[in-house]
Amino acid sequence: MRAMVCHRLTPDRSGLAFEADWPEPPPPGLGEVTVAVAHAALNYPDVLMLAGGYQYAPPLPFIPGVEGAGTIVATGPGVSPERIGQVVVVGARAGLLAERITVPASAVRPLPGLPLAEAAAFTVAALTAYVALVRRGRLTAGERVAVTGAGGGTGLAAIALARALGAEVTALVSTAAKGEAAAAAGAGEVVIVPRGAPLPPLPPVDVVFDPVGGALAPALIAALARRGRYLIIGFVGGIPSVPTGDLVARELEVIGVRAGEYARQDPAGGRANLAAIDALAPRLAPHIGLRVPLDRSPDAFAAMAEGRLTGKAVIDL
Repeated sequence: MRAMVCHRLTPDRSGLAFEADWPEPPPPGLGEVTVAVAHAALNYPDVLMLAGGYQYAPPLPFIPGVEGAGTIVATGPGVSPERIGQVVVVGARAGLLAERITVPASAVRPLPGLPLAEAAAFTVAALTAYVALVRRGRLTAGERVAVTGAGGGTGLAAIALARALGAEVTALVSTAAKGEAAAAAGAGEVVIVPRGAPLPPLPPVDVVFDPVGGALAPALIAALARRGRYLIIGFVGGIPSVPTGDLVARELEVIGVRAGEYARQDPAGGRANLAAIDALAPRLAPHIGLRVPLDRSPDAFAAMAEGRLTGKAVIDL
């Protein structure tokens, strides 16, 4: 089968190669299904995995890709053969940038009311936004949230979810094009902060949703209202320095967010989170900013790593 395979870990992703004849996945075992992947979507953890910079490090060689959508083509013992032919969304810790993947049946679910390519790019961003804003951030109607990296897939999902919850959104983006996408997602205020530029003064916010980190963090914390919550989603801009004295003086909270780990530690809660985002799917539909065939996956990885991507990148298989 065709697949994109990481043979070695490198900062420039040069260890990633297109393979036209990679071995098939194992046949489905007990409680498993094999899915023919139609589309996969990229996420920033995929970029980090290729350099060995993510919390989860699959053994080499490995096929990247943690989300996608396709059709069940085989079932193992304990899974009804009647599920063959079902079109599903797929989640995995790796392996979606290939024509076929074998996963536990619990890792697939029906499409959440979205077209197939959008469904492939829906789960990771929407789930991260939900766990961050609802489970960890306790965002309520009438509050104000600032979203960094707001032109990316996760940032756009956070904007849409915050608006669905009745909150007001200030979106921080690096370009005007990303600002347009953020406004379309529901941001009431858009602030353009070019890469490397300092953050201008912001009005007080109750919650910060921050997948960027780095030098922006102190100014974002300074913008929090008393008892505000700073949600750490990731570190695209580097590990931030946190002013602990300010946290104490204004009773602020710094909260780490790992949506996938939430479900691994609390499976019932994880299922409830998926049900919640699926119910909101039409309002959280992803913006697909780039769509390429499998052999051009490196172009999509580069666009994401270099900050040129607006929304999500989808790989067509």
